Amino acid sequence: MKNLIIVESPAKARTIKNFLGKDYTVIASKGHIRDLPKSSFGIKIEENTFKPEYRVSKEHSKTVKEIKDLAKKSDIIYIATDEDREGEAIGYHIAKAIGKKPDSLPRIVFHEITKNAIQKALDNPRTIDINNFNAQQARRLLDRIVGYKLSPLLASKIQKGLSAGRVQSSALKIIVDREREIKAFIPQEYWSIEALFNKQIEANIVEFEKEKISKMTITNGDRARYIQNLLKDEEFLVEKIETKERKTSTPPPFMTSSLQQASSNILGYSPKKTMMIAQTLYEGVMTHKGNMGVITYMRTDSLNIAKEAISANRKIIEETYGKEYLSPKIKNYTTKSKGAQEAHEAIRPTNLDFTPKIAKDYLKNDELRLYTLIYNRFLATQMKDAVFQIQNIIFASKSSKFKASGRILKFDGFYKVTGYKEKDKLLPTLEVDKSIELSKLDAIEHFTEPPSRYSEASLIKKLESLGIGRPSTYAPTISILAARKYIQIEKKQLIPDEMAFKVIELLEKHFSNIVDSSFTANMEETLDKVAIGEKDWQQVLWTFYEPFIKEIEKGKKEIKSQKVIIPTGEMCPECGSELVRRQGRFGEFISCSAFPKCKYTKNIAKKKKELVKIGIKCPECGGDIIERSSRRGKFYGCSNYPKCKFVSTYLPTEEKCEKCGGMMAKRTYRKKEILECIKCKNRVDC
Repeated sequence: MKNLIIVESPAKARTIKNFLGKDYTVIASKGHIRDLPKSSFGIKIEENTFKPEYRVSKEHSKTVKEIKDLAKKSDIIYIATDEDREGEAIGYHIAKAIGKKPDSLPRIVFHEITKNAIQKALDNPRTIDINNFNAQQARRLLDRIVGYKLSPLLASKIQKGLSAGRVQSSALKIIVDREREIKAFIPQEYWSIEALFNKQIEANIVEFEKEKISKMTITNGDRARYIQNLLKDEEFLVEKIETKERKTSTPPPFMTSSLQQASSNILGYSPKKTMMIAQTLYEGVMTHKGNMGVITYMRTDSLNIAKEAISANRKIIEETYGKEYLSPKIKNYTTKSKGAQEAHEAIRPTNLDFTPKIAKDYLKNDELRLYTLIYNRFLATQMKDAVFQIQNIIFASKSSKFKASGRILKFDGFYKVTGYKEKDKLLPTLEVDKSIELSKLDAIEHFTEPPSRYSEASLIKKLESLGIGRPSTYAPTISILAARKYIQIEKKQLIPDEMAFKVIELLEKHFSNIVDSSFTANMEETLDKVAIGEKDWQQVLWTFYEPFIKEIEKGKKEIKSQKVIIPTGEMCPECGSELVRRQGRFGEFISCSAFPKCKYTKNIAKKKKELVKIGIKCPECGGDIIERSSRRGKFYGCSNYPKCKFVSTYLPTEEKCEKCGGMMAKRTYRKKEILECIKCKNRVDC
């Protein structure tokens, strides 16, 4: 044996082995083989200096021994971990664990796991980038300091099991702040005036008595009805017909954040699932040309594309879709992401010959869907823009103007690949200055809506825009918040738990920088400066640590306990002390007031809700209709469920529908009580 290549992933090792001959052995470290201890703080702090106590974990000791044995027999040992700070740190610790100096081993990097990329990397080795390692080391120690010093304080003041983190807590505050906005929101009434011309053209009022009308202009019903009554008898003419073209630009290739957002919105995948599938596609799958990585590295904040890949892309577009779809000029994209590593590439297919049509015979369904999304997005980047024909017609009366709009896809451009699902809205051919019939005129009441909760995709977009975290941290951050029970994910919405409010309130008051998005973003920029050698990592840590640890000590003395302990009046069966209600990580429970001397606990029995009969029989089986409740709110169902599946969102009545004979239910529609048939939806006034 002559050469040893060390990577971090077994799948990556298998793929690389396929490209190399007998002169190479490839082995995986299986992630970090050397890290801070799990059971202790693991950092010595002396004279403004931080000394991490790295250890080889028990689960990695066998792997380290195997790598050491192979290293002794090898002429050259290559470090081939991923080209990011995490990969640099893994490579550094591998060298240390096998007794080698990190700067003595050749380091090879590649953005894709293909034969050409591996060979090119072997021909151009470098050494471990110590600045990149120090940036990762500073981040690791920062997170350990915050976690080990702040989490116990939260546990002692609020509840056991709570945790805080530099990026985690900033993200949680964003979610909590949005929920506060929603709770504080007061709906505002406004009205729209909508017209129907020639029984087919829908139009909205844009001007009345020389005043422009926008969404919030008409704020009450009296004003709306006045306008409606004045206009219904006026004559309308076609005042203006406007037709113009508008282009929709091609989208940029994917980077980590945009891939996670698109995957969530289009495929319904969580960020965690997206990254797991992308990791598999990067490390290697079976293709029609053997086992290889089919996408480039998936943790990136760059939109750069290799020249060779752009050339291959443009060739495929011209051959497959024709020259009319190919952009006349090469399109290059730049990212707005703070601190983006422009040396990296965007996420793209490694081999355009491996089309989704061919891939369906090799990839699993989830893999195929994500690969197709990446493949089509990359092709779209070098196609022509889509062209729409925009139509606007202005209808005018003596007192008002109404506007009707239409849009037609004139040239599909990149939509040829990505798909376009919206329907054209074509307006009929009319003549200027001709009279037009006003078929209908409605005054419609609306209320402003509160801001929507964050989804996983929109939170990632927000974190990216604020410069919080990096590509590798988005998915884990959301997973941690869910695992810690700070948030629930329902119908893609991130809903903070009550405990999240308590934690954020405490942090805002006593550790404001931990939840301050600008502070967290500035720290990311500082770490970027460490990565390029402009900042000393030790000094960065001390600048943060010194004031932080003072606040921790101050908090231990001054922050009042927020633990909720309620006496029950019952006595402990084990020691005779009073039992109390406590709030635990998983809800309320009863325990002994003498804790920790006495460990007696018991769960609180949940009372069964009494079923409320409404005095009406089920139309399907004759059983009693009862009032029930769910997460969505109150509804009505049959007492014989699950045998009988009758259900109604609204209150059933004994009234019968005149059209179909079905049961009528009472509901509120546009602030008015009506009866609506459960079967045919026929509506009548109460």
